[in-house]
Amino acid sequence: DYHKKQNALRALQKKALDKNPDEFYFKMIRAELQDGVHVIKQPKDEVTPEQVKLMRTQDIKYVEMKRVAEAKKIERLKSELHLLDAEGKNPNKHVFFFDTKKEVQEFDIATHLDTVPELVDRVYNRPTIATLQKETLKGATDPAHLKKLAQQRKNQYDLLKQRIEREKAMFVIAQKIQTRKDLLDKTHKVKVKKETTNGPAIYRFKFQRKR
Repeated sequence: DYHKKQNALRALQKKALDKNPDEFYFKMIRAELQDGVHVIKQPKDEVTPEQVKLMRTQDIKYVEMKRVAEAKKIERLKSELHLLDAEGKNPNKHVFFFDTKKEVQEFDIATHLDTVPELVDRVYNRPTIATLQKETLKGATDPAHLKKLAQQRKNQYDLLKQRIEREKAMFVIAQKIQTRKDLLDKTHKVKVKKETTNGPAIYRFKFQRKR
């Protein structure tokens, strides 16, 4: 290790002796030492305020276009699924009215709805006993097939949830870009609320009457 270091020092000394004193490269003026570490200065972008506004406008248009496309996909998924068994959905309420307490105690929901107890908890496709006696069962009845269909429905609901969250995120991004664009105007403004992950910063601008 000692000889390895000595050889490296000799190679550096030889390189320093052979160096051309007139040699120049841009890192000589772009680099600076900060806390013992070489840092390269990044050149500032030469952009006019009008160019920045135009770029912000293009960014908003692109994000809004993607958000609208996502919203259309959400509506299409909702029309297919109807949000029947979606998690987090407020449960439907079905209120029954009775005249006496005895009727309440003797109340049986399956009998009242004229269906079998196994179908009481379903919010869709709940046939009556008469329908079950007249009609033959349609669709899948095999437990394995039913489990597969249930998994596919769950996957569709997960996809719908992801698309809804993505559409909300794009809406927030568009708001933040619009706020940054508005800040380019040379008008007096005061920050009222800081920017958060769920919303842009809120500023109060000085009212100026335009001619």
